[in-house]
Amino acid sequence: MKNQAANLEDLVAKEKKSHTNFVAITSGKGGVGKSTFSANLAYKLWQLGFKVGVFDADIGLANLDIIFGVRCEKNLLHVLKNQAKLKDILIPIEHNLYLIPGDSGADIFRYKSEFMFETFIEDSALLDHLDFVLIDTGAGIGEYTQTFLHNSDDIIVLTIPDPAAITDAYATIKLAANFQKRIFMLINMAKNQEESLSIFEKIQKIAKHNIQNINLELLGKITKNPLINHYSKNRGIFVKEEPNCNPSLEIEEIARSLAKKMERNVLVQEDKRFGKFFKKILGHF
Repeated sequence: MKNQAANLEDLVAKEKKSHTNFVAITSGKGGVGKSTFSANLAYKLWQLGFKVGVFDADIGLANLDIIFGVRCEKNLLHVLKNQAKLKDILIPIEHNLYLIPGDSGADIFRYKSEFMFETFIEDSALLDHLDFVLIDTGAGIGEYTQTFLHNSDDIIVLTIPDPAAITDAYATIKLAANFQKRIFMLINMAKNQEESLSIFEKIQKIAKHNIQNINLELLGKITKNPLINHYSKNRGIFVKEEPNCNPSLEIEEIARSLAKKMERNVLVQEDKRFGKFFKKILGHF
């Protein structure tokens, strides 16, 4: 009986090992609601009981602090320059929901050394308990965005019912397929379910014809609603303020679906901590 108890304790200890899911949220072009979606998805995952971090990796346009309605004094660049500790820049939105502010320039990629890596990994231990880190990447297929896509566990490509946005989304999917065989799509600002399905099926058909072994999945859609623009302009999270509106209910469905799909990642025996993740990111430059 003692041996069985010891084995059970060992199993539980292994299961408590950090299994953070790193999910990159990207788009082919700007102005499609990517950051608003990232913030609201993070909040909804937190409401569902998950521990969540949101990393603002939209180099040049980092703005999640504005969407969350918080003030960002320091960011990741200060940590990499040894001007602050990671704990000093983390912004708690709620208990177990954190904003990890990036820099609005590309300077974060210029600071790297083995000493910095080790220090950063030690400092980032306070994030090891997170279930999800959502990475709000820059739009397009630039070098920095590619690096985040390459090192994430999963990728969500967001688009809207606009011909240019759809074309750019396909280009992003084609690029992302070099790193991941399973790619999620999210149709934002859709008129209805029929429109979102029509857009997805067209992209899926082209992707299957041109991209080998791709598994493109429709994660969900968010219908166009003036409430979203209202809360975006007024620094508010609509899933918090308007939990029963259609977009909030759609976000909840997306969050539940994503959490279920991420369950398989728990079986991956890999060191999946924020510090290790970011070391891989900086190692590309």
